[in-house]
Amino acid sequence: MPFVLASLIHALTDPSDPPLRPLPSRVAALLESLDAPPRLAAHLRAVHDVACEIVDWLDAQHATVRIDREAVLFGAASHDIGKILHLEELSGPGSVHEPDGYELLRAHGVEERLARFARTHASWTASDANLEDHLVSLADKIWKAKRVVDLEQLIVDRLAAASGRPAWQVFMDLDELITRVANDADSRLAFQAGYPIKP
Repeated sequence: MPFVLASLIHALTDPSDPPLRPLPSRVAALLESLDAPPRLAAHLRAVHDVACEIVDWLDAQHATVRIDREAVLFGAASHDIGKILHLEELSGPGSVHEPDGYELLRAHGVEERLARFARTHASWTASDANLEDHLVSLADKIWKAKRVVDLEQLIVDRLAAASGRPAWQVFMDLDELITRVANDADSRLAFQAGYPIKP
């Protein structure tokens, strides 16, 4: 088995410590078919795992708030897939991967409601951004313990409006979640860094 493929399979299946959930099978199969860089697979696993924590928290704390759980998890698992086409953006700044990732997903038969996050994950202030977009954006930030005040406030406002709970209480609960997730940021960063961008 070629090194890059073996490394990619390892990134997709390594149990890691602490354990990271596997990507949705549809995303994992797509990454394999596209010969994705192992580091991208590791990054997507880390962000997807955090998204799982977020939606589980939402189910427990805001059970009356309805979201498209499948879309959030698929979006987190595939949000940076455009970096397959722009390897330089795996190790440096850039946003060309966003529209190109969306087009790549659509070209491979991924429906709009799932593909959109490749395009929207860095655009949480857009007028058409919804709670699902914000949750994917949040996972993409807090996996490495990065706090983005305006993004967090948008989520607090949406959850307070949808649940009827006071904004201060929603903020406190969200802050507790983010702090808990941040505790494992170093291990997620180490997991990602343990995989090559290219051979």
